[in-house]
Amino acid sequence: METRFKIQYKTTVKAPLEKVWEALTNPAIVKEYFFGSELVTSWQVGTPIVFQGEWEGQSYQDKGEVLEYEPNKRLAFSYLSNWSGKEDLPENYLWVCYEVSPHGTDTELVIHQSNYDQERADHSAENWDSVVSGMKKIVES
Repeated sequence: METRFKIQYKTTVKAPLEKVWEALTNPAIVKEYFFGSELVTSWQVGTPIVFQGEWEGQSYQDKGEVLEYEPNKRLAFSYLSNWSGKEDLPENYLWVCYEVSPHGTDTELVIHQSNYDQERADHSAENWDSVVSGMKKIVES
């Protein structure tokens, strides 16, 4: 698994922790803010996780494996994007981790992700900003 070029995206969400966790793990909610992706997983450690759909007229299926799952605390998964151009080999998968913690009546969300190089890491940080902004609109309303 590729673990170099790590980024950390950190924000405060003005919503209770349980509501933020639900937005991160419920496929129906994820689809609303995550580029229309259909999330398919059981969240059982060792089982597959798939993000699939269509973007700008092209079908995609990003995949990985659930590595950690602690409800209302932390989850992690490996990740290989259809768009990466990388062969489906263990060393080409990235690492993604969501951590949530209470922050008064709000929730602190920290997303960690590895990447292939610094340019892609910078791009991932920008994407997380867009994705999380969409999630915030749903849970903060």
